[in-house]
Amino acid sequence: MRYSNMVTQIGKVLNKHSDNPVDLSYLTVMSGHIELWNAMYKGKAPWIKGETESCNLPASISQEIARLVTLELKSECTGSERAEYIEPYYKKVLESLRRYVEYGCAKGSLVFKPYITSNGIAVQYIQADCFFPVSFDDSGNVTDCIFTEQFRKNKKIYTRLERNTIENDELTITNLVFVSTNPEVLGTEVPISYVDKWNMLESELKFKNVDKLPIGFFKVPLANIIDSTSPIGVSVYSKAVDSIKIADERYSQIDWEYVSKEAAIHIAESLLKRNENTDKFEYPGGKDRLYRTLDYSSGAVDKPFIDTYSPDIRDQSLYNGFNNQLKRVEFDCNLAYGTISDPNNVDKTAEEIKTSKQRSYSMVSDTQNALQNALEDLIKAMDFWTSIYGLAPEGEINTSFEWDDSIVVDSEKARQTDRADVAMGAMTLVEYRMKWYGETEEIAIQKLAGQPDDTSGDDE
Repeated sequence: MRYSNMVTQIGKVLNKHSDNPVDLSYLTVMSGHIELWNAMYKGKAPWIKGETESCNLPASISQEIARLVTLELKSECTGSERAEYIEPYYKKVLESLRRYVEYGCAKGSLVFKPYITSNGIAVQYIQADCFFPVSFDDSGNVTDCIFTEQFRKNKKIYTRLERNTIENDELTITNLVFVSTNPEVLGTEVPISYVDKWNMLESELKFKNVDKLPIGFFKVPLANIIDSTSPIGVSVYSKAVDSIKIADERYSQIDWEYVSKEAAIHIAESLLKRNENTDKFEYPGGKDRLYRTLDYSSGAVDKPFIDTYSPDIRDQSLYNGFNNQLKRVEFDCNLAYGTISDPNNVDKTAEEIKTSKQRSYSMVSDTQNALQNALEDLIKAMDFWTSIYGLAPEGEINTSFEWDDSIVVDSEKARQTDRADVAMGAMTLVEYRMKWYGETEEIAIQKLAGQPDDTSGDDE
């Protein structure tokens, strides 16, 4: 079901089951844009029709930002037996993190939702078009939301709405199940036990002394230019929709330039032999694609004629226009010039290049902070369910994060600079080793003096 249609359906259900009116008008405003971002990501934007093709910029942009954000990310849980229990499940999240962050960047948000299985803790990754936040607190934390799950069996469509609500430090989880034969409506409400896939779930659960929903909510840290009052995230290319549309059009013009200027030979029919079995002309060497038959006439008598069609291709001027448009897309998406445009055709001053890299670094850094907050909340959610089911003893969980900063810092150049500083006496060798080898001052001094590192212990 389309996201906008699901918003309408959910609004009716919530108002039917709630004593207080539920207003999803802000989601109604955003729903069309979430559908647009999703379509663009799949290369199916509304303008991709006829001669206009997609050059898949939204997918490339989301992929590149996700790559930069998660590049060489190191994170772990330590501190107790509880942390050791959670750590392997958290590692599984990190292994597939880049892919799901890409989906979150494309659609504006992503929810990490842990749950308990017979094998321990599993994590469900809920993308923006399956997540329906109802309310937020003053800090931007989700306090009421709907998750949807849907599948088709035979001719029936089964939909589960899971509502998570925090009120007065009490978490309430309710499940509503619907069955329909029309993909555009939820259909008839049925007991959750009616569906084998979900009959192990409870219709309602309540937990006291809970101040936050047990989820990790990641949203792209950009201003919402569609609805400034909306607390939900926007796509990383939300400000570049028009620029991407023009880029697709210019890309299609280049493609058409090559197709329309394909070499051909115009040849008179009188020069060709017709195959009586197929009732078609036979072309020299079977090169049907190369020849175009024309009926050249001179008076009442056919005149044999051959003409070569091979005009010049304007690829360079069209490519320059396309590349300049890609730079506009990069600017709108907070990417450094040369990220998706031709890096060899970036005619900028050193200061402009530096500013461009800093713009990209700021975007990536802000996104890393948002992702870190979501992962920390995911750890807390895992801790919550571990306590509920008594899977491991209570204990402190320390989560560490190490992010790569090579986007704006060229490590090799920085190292060469420090070597020059050492040569001129502006930096000591001890300081150099401490910075680049990660050594303490004591160990650096020992290394330079040729003494062994006594921190490794003696083998006895």
